[in-house]
Amino acid sequence: MSDRQQKMLRITGYAGKMSVSPGEVVTFHVHSEYNESYQADIVRLVHGDTNPEGPGLKEKVIPTPVNGTYAGKNQPIHAGSYILVPSAPALDLTSFTLCGFIYPTTPVTDVEGESVGQQALIGKWDTTEQTGYELFINSDGELTLRIGRGGGDVEEFSTNKPLFRKVWYKVWATYDAASGEVRVGQQPHVTHTNGGHGMSMLHPVDDTADRIVASSHSKGPGANDCPLLMAASTERSRSGRSICAGHFVELTSPWELPVHTNKYNGKIDRPRVARRALSDAEIDLVLQTADAAMLSNEMRKSMVGMWDFSANIGRNAASTLVVDTGPCLLHGHCVNMPVRAVPGHNWTSDYMSFTQAPHEYSAIHFHDESVDDARWETSFALTIPDDLRSGIYAARIRVDGIDSAEHEDYIPFFIRPPQGKPSAKIALVVPTFSYLAYANDNLSMNSVLCELLIGRVPLLQPGDLLLNKQRGYGLGTYATYRDGWGVNISSYLRPILNMRPKFIHVLSPSLWQMNADLHIIDWFDHMGYDLDVITDHDIEREGVELLKQYQVVLTGHHPEYASEQTMNAYHDYQMQGGRWLYLAANGFYWAVVPHPSNPALMEVRKGDNGSRAWTINPGEYCNAFDGKHGGLWRVRGRAMSKQLGVVFTSFGLTYSSYYRRSPDSDLPECSWIMEGVGKDEPIGNFGLIGDGAAGLELDRYDLELGTPHRAFLLAHSEGHNDIFVSVSEESTYHSRGYFSAGTGDNNPKLRADMVYYKTPNDGAVFSVGSMTFTGSLSHNGYDNNVSQIMRNVVDGFLKEGPLP
Repeated sequence: MSDRQQKMLRITGYAGKMSVSPGEVVTFHVHSEYNESYQADIVRLVHGDTNPEGPGLKEKVIPTPVNGTYAGKNQPIHAGSYILVPSAPALDLTSFTLCGFIYPTTPVTDVEGESVGQQALIGKWDTTEQTGYELFINSDGELTLRIGRGGGDVEEFSTNKPLFRKVWYKVWATYDAASGEVRVGQQPHVTHTNGGHGMSMLHPVDDTADRIVASSHSKGPGANDCPLLMAASTERSRSGRSICAGHFVELTSPWELPVHTNKYNGKIDRPRVARRALSDAEIDLVLQTADAAMLSNEMRKSMVGMWDFSANIGRNAASTLVVDTGPCLLHGHCVNMPVRAVPGHNWTSDYMSFTQAPHEYSAIHFHDESVDDARWETSFALTIPDDLRSGIYAARIRVDGIDSAEHEDYIPFFIRPPQGKPSAKIALVVPTFSYLAYANDNLSMNSVLCELLIGRVPLLQPGDLLLNKQRGYGLGTYATYRDGWGVNISSYLRPILNMRPKFIHVLSPSLWQMNADLHIIDWFDHMGYDLDVITDHDIEREGVELLKQYQVVLTGHHPEYASEQTMNAYHDYQMQGGRWLYLAANGFYWAVVPHPSNPALMEVRKGDNGSRAWTINPGEYCNAFDGKHGGLWRVRGRAMSKQLGVVFTSFGLTYSSYYRRSPDSDLPECSWIMEGVGKDEPIGNFGLIGDGAAGLELDRYDLELGTPHRAFLLAHSEGHNDIFVSVSEESTYHSRGYFSAGTGDNNPKLRADMVYYKTPNDGAVFSVGSMTFTGSLSHNGYDNNVSQIMRNVVDGFLKEGPLP
């Protein structure tokens, strides 16, 4: 075993649910890289920051029946999205036609120049036995038909013309068993708007269209029990894993999944299978016809499958069911959640949403790194004890007999109080949507701008090395697929290696997301407050009724991703007298949509506005899961400042600064918040995240952008260095009294503002406008001015009756 392998994470896993209540069951799914046995213990997480300047790791082992030693098992993830059509007698063909439209995005290499090998398009092919038929792209980027009869008797017929990236093609392959004639062809289908290149590229000399006519001297394809796959080939017809009705409501019984290979990157539109060799005119006819009912009786009898990807994308395109309008009704199923309702071969740009013109969005985009569910076997399961307090927990797993970072992992889960029975007056909302957005971003290995963004060399950890080796663990929305498309769907049913205690995030001088949110848990625990933990997923399901059970609600340090349901719930909570602490920055920035029937999945579209990791492609601005415009909430008229009092203004992934009190803090309405804090003393010039309370990302008070006019500006930060830059949506030519350029202290807009205002029915909002504020709470044994302000606000918000 190499030194690098030894430093790589060797054991990991995930929980079957993110949020559970007492009495519910949570399953744990563990992968042991080398089949090593492991010790599992349930622990309550209090503080996950190992910085020696802070309290250090705090965890409490919880005695449960599942604590113990388990046999390890290597459980690989079969990444890559595809469509599965179960094996059926109608698919066992002698003569056939395979045709459709394709839009390859890695025909030979990925965007980094690495070879991608063979990529299957459509076929009933058994890679191991070499039987069946398949249309695919060979390793030279050429459209190829493969016919196999087993025992090494395989024939391949290629156009010998490489396909171009980001070009729509009509493709076809026919085989006539009686004559032995084979025809394979590709023809670009390029319009002004539908692809990545103009029509002039292919005119007057067309160097990518081609067709061949050849002869086969063998019999037809050998039969097999493999399913018909689109965007992949079958390596083994049974993997021991299945898609069950519990996850996807369209299914009435489990479907056995194959081990798949030859995974495809790109789009497919209008795939067709016929039971005879169609003529060119007949191929054009069936490609132009969406429903077999519109064909003549003779033609309809010739068709085996006519899949219409636009058939069930009316209000949303979240369904995993693929509809066959052909006579055999061979409906298929999407595995690993390919992206539906993307512009097809006929997209005109007259309609920017699939809800307006589904027929122009009849394509599906496949990626070889997609994962919607690892589908690992359950290793053990815990019934949550009735007396277990609400909080952040984990199954701590350690390779048996070894104590080191590479041999240990934590599988987090969140315990909320019993349904309808809060155990505290205060609730922390864990931003699980944001955790999914940042899942497995692996920026330390894959972002070419990483060192520039953070101003230092990134620190690599065992989890980073594992992700770099196996990008098949599934990516988060800060990554791009091998073909350059941004990742817009994330799932919690796979290991999320950066959602762990002890994890040091590359985007931060110390912590980011869950591990930073544990600073809040630790402070409340140390101060002796009772605190319930709930999640974004809980609010999505229960709305404002869940929040109304609490007098005080707090956010985590970075709730950047919010759904429409959670936004509405927070708004209603404020209007109905709730008291709310926004302990964060860059909150409620991107609009996300949970899958309507599978809570493990979440979607986000990064538009052409906002500080983002990638930009959406033309025609893909609308979410597949709800049909609405994606991107920034600010673009949809719901700027974060309307609910938080502050708006995202700057980011600088470097050392943090501090606040200074503003004149409003002396007003009678506000002075109670600053009790015990000197008028001239810097607030938070210390902390575990970048050595200060104001850093990473900053929000400012801005009446023009939606800050309530009766909001008080209590404090503002200063002293930011030149790595802090303005958010891209505010970098314009015309500033109209504002500086829209400049960095650090050269731009007065680049600051964190502490804001307070009252809401109806004795409610209130307190916002800190910084992602590092909570990292300063524990300084000097929790005796500091940041901790003092926090205590003043919490105690004030807990008092009954009107605020001062």
